[in-house]
Amino acid sequence: MSGICSLLAVLCTLVTVLGGSVLGDAKARSCTEVRQAYSAKGFSLSNIPYQEISGEHLRICSKGFTCCTSEMEDKLSQQSKLEFENMVEETSHVLRTTFVSRHKKFDEFFRELLENSEKSLNDMFIRTYGQLYMQNSEVFQDLFAELKRYYTGGNVNLEEMLNDFWARLLERMFQLVNPQYQFTEDYLECISKYTDQLQPFGDVPRKLKIQVTRAFVAARAFVQGLTVGREVANRVAKVIPTLGCIRALMKMMYCPYCHGLPTVKACNNYCLNVMKGCLANQADLDTEWNLFIDAMLLVAERLEGPFNIEAVLDPIDLKISDAIMNMQDHSLQVSAKVADVKEKLKLAKKFWSTLPYTICNEDKVTAGVPDEEDCWNGHTKGRYLPEIMNDGLTNQNNNPEVDVDITRPDTMIRQQIMALRVMTNKLKNAYNGNDVNFQDSIDETSGSGSGSGCTDEMCSPESDISITEAPPGPNKSEPKDSSVRPCLHWLVILVTSVLLILQRQWR
Repeated sequence: MSGICSLLAVLCTLVTVLGGSVLGDAKARSCTEVRQAYSAKGFSLSNIPYQEISGEHLRICSKGFTCCTSEMEDKLSQQSKLEFENMVEETSHVLRTTFVSRHKKFDEFFRELLENSEKSLNDMFIRTYGQLYMQNSEVFQDLFAELKRYYTGGNVNLEEMLNDFWARLLERMFQLVNPQYQFTEDYLECISKYTDQLQPFGDVPRKLKIQVTRAFVAARAFVQGLTVGREVANRVAKVIPTLGCIRALMKMMYCPYCHGLPTVKACNNYCLNVMKGCLANQADLDTEWNLFIDAMLLVAERLEGPFNIEAVLDPIDLKISDAIMNMQDHSLQVSAKVADVKEKLKLAKKFWSTLPYTICNEDKVTAGVPDEEDCWNGHTKGRYLPEIMNDGLTNQNNNPEVDVDITRPDTMIRQQIMALRVMTNKLKNAYNGNDVNFQDSIDETSGSGSGSGCTDEMCSPESDISITEAPPGPNKSEPKDSSVRPCLHWLVILVTSVLLILQRQWR
């Protein structure tokens, strides 16, 4: 009996000691600091414990003694999701606004350049040719309208459009040089057939075609690239975290609250694993994004180099006039505009793969590298031991912090990767002077043998020319090839006349 009493006494003493210890711990782990931090987030303090309570109700944080109720855990979980989304938006803000502002400035500058060029040409031609130009001004107006339509994404084949411009100009000048005759459409079409052979405008059409095509292809691709970069960045920056990511964010950012440690921030490496898991799909964008940026920089070099829009359309030998796209006064502006853009683009490389590092470098998120022992490791205050995961979705299979399903890539991200891939190919083609929008049609029609319509019958003077003074007609006994000689005859006259006019007006 005395032995039992002795055992009970020991147990009573132990209970007393343990009870005192528990009470001591309860006082030491007051929730006052947590209440203050929780209130600072804008949440109500009603039903918030003053001292730690049992945490069996918790679903994310560990179930030991805690300062969090179920309601607190739910609210803090939503808060961590919101703050994460805001961090991604804020971190990508500079990138997104760069594409927006550079697109706006480059587009405004380019459109103004075209408008000034058209006005300059119009003013000069009115002074030089007066009524003759005004009666035929729609030829030049149509040229600029088509150039603008091409630049803004219209379905315009630059090469065909420029060929058509010179053909129309040739027909108009042919009629002006020979006002005593009236020519049918078929006969004028016959005239156009020999433009390349006789070159009435010298080498200007060939130079203009090559250089304008390359300059406009580069300019359009560049401004389209800025648009694609803006749209991709905007879409990718709107992250929708998965349930596994939300749990990891709560555990990293606010479980310290539940453990009475609201001022302790996450260990840097711990944060990196959480962010790499949450941003795994965004990191997969990086390879195609970098290729896209490199292609943009290549086209930017084109715009600065020999095919920049000013250098191309100003000093062309025997050009339509010194006023056509008169850009000499702006010779340094495109280079300056592009050099703003180029530096920003270089900074944009590897943005998506380094996004976790950028976020985790924020003081409000992590304790920083120097405080490795004094940081939250997901369980308590202390060093974080797991290794840092590599970038991308497939590397998150063993992420210790975020449950990532590597078999289900994000559909939206894959769409953005494809958009970047398509745009990168366009940019590379633009760098090489190829307009990808028309490659297929050019390949299909090349070698098709479509003629100019100048058949023997069409070139017959009897059927094609309504004359006031009859030009010499073909001898009916001559071979069929001679039936085009009236057309050639008039072209010889035209070439001589046009060259004299050009030399006199533009010397």
